[in-house]
Amino acid sequence: MKRFALLACSLFFAASVFAADSTVTVRDYKFALPEGWKSTEPKSPMRKAQLEVPGKDGGKPGEIVFFAFEGGQGGDAQSNAQRWFAQFTGGSDVQKSEEQQWGGAKVLVVSTEGTMKASRISGTTEDQPDFALVGVIIDNAEGPVFVKFTGPAALVKESKEKFVAFVKGGLEKK
Repeated sequence: MKRFALLACSLFFAASVFAADSTVTVRDYKFALPEGWKSTEPKSPMRKAQLEVPGKDGGKPGEIVFFAFEGGQGGDAQSNAQRWFAQFTGGSDVQKSEEQQWGGAKVLVVSTEGTMKASRISGTTEDQPDFALVGVIIDNAEGPVFVKFTGPAALVKESKEKFVAFVKGGLEKK
């Protein structure tokens, strides 16, 4: 009987841990992680959550970070899009931003590519050539929520639709 109770407790704990790792909650949005993506410890207290996207064919992984600041801190969507663009050496011909409506929320979808510059903010100590970024800035009454996906260009481009569906899904469940 003790073994059964121990097994039941172990299974419950494992299920709880799995369930906790399968979603990310930022503000009142709940994002369900696609298979293979995993939650990791944020590199900075500014990050509300951080995910790792497995690399293509065992290569370098991608990173998704969430930021949410209070009371207008962090700036508006357009200022942040320009800051994100400045983190890459790619020219204006690869910098794209488009306002859209997702799940009742106004969002700004941003993308660029080139060499991601080393910076304390991005958590990189060396320039990352052939990288890309896809980001979504969600307009929220408490302040914008920033979701930024960076990594090797081939991985980010291949995973863009999955990333967009991931963010949209979190907004629709609001």
